[in-house]
Amino acid sequence: MQKLTATAVNQAKPKPKPYSLSDGGGMYLLINSTAKYWRYDYRFAGKRKTLALGVYPATSLKQAREKHQRKANRVKSLTADSIDSSSARFLTTIMGTGHAIPTQ
Repeated sequence: MQKLTATAVNQAKPKPKPYSLSDGGGMYLLINSTAKYWRYDYRFAGKRKTLALGVYPATSLKQAREKHQRKANRVKSLTADSIDSSSARFLTTIMGTGHAIPTQ
């Protein structure tokens, strides 16, 4: 599979239904009628999880790849410890704001 090019990202136009252009390693550009979103999909406990990397053109292809690399490394280190990256981020946010941490 070939990686995305800046030209392909720029020329991607909205269609009636949202679609995505893959860049590899779980990173892709989601194109819908309103905007283009950089996303990173990974698996945790057998389920697909998605992290946002930014919105194009505010986040360029190069910047999205850099963010993807950082987040992929973080996901790998956390999943090795059986911690979901999105849950860890949520708990960090909650603890930083002083809100109560939800319990099950």
